[in-house]
Amino acid sequence: MASHDAGRANVPAQRSPRPVYRVPRHLRRGTIESLLLDSYNELASTATITRWLVVGAERFARQRLQALAHAENTAKDKLPAVLFLCVHNAGRSRMALGWFNHLAGDRAIAWSGGSEPVAGINPGVLAAMAEVGIDISREFSKPWTDEFVLAADVVITMGCGDACPLLPGKHYEDDPAGKTLEETRPIRDEIRDRVTNLIEKLAST
Repeated sequence: MASHDAGRANVPAQRSPRPVYRVPRHLRRGTIESLLLDSYNELASTATITRWLVVGAERFARQRLQALAHAENTAKDKLPAVLFLCVHNAGRSRMALGWFNHLAGDRAIAWSGGSEPVAGINPGVLAAMAEVGIDISREFSKPWTDEFVLAADVVITMGCGDACPLLPGKHYEDDPAGKTLEETRPIRDEIRDRVTNLIEKLAST
């Protein structure tokens, strides 16, 4: 899991990160900076191309702050939240997130992550989703962190087995990884059906 320990690497000093998402008011500047630096370190640990790390760390920190704010939101009408997890966060979970955002719109929030994230995404996955008019190229592979797990009402595990987090009080649904990514189109359509059913469940609760 990611921690907020900022001792591993330094964000390049020549570029100051821009303000991130809607920061909960009670969070101190030091906490936010620590989370941003931790996001940089998390991505740097597996990055094969480093020139995008500062931008990627900022985007990752934005999502983590969004999840943190959502987890601490006690409003009765807050949006349901879903977390899609797989091993590399480069295929099934990315397609699931793409479908969810496309079908749910602003009725729910979703994130994705991997137990062993890798750089890039399978070109076949990008092409298969583009065929149905969904562009998932702007997303990036990233690890799951405590913020996402705690914020999610439903966690969908997609073949990561014991590597996926298990926390009491969370609802888990498993999507076994029984097919290869070479069979991209049927996987895409299967995930669409599962995501559609999930959105219907969320709407009925």
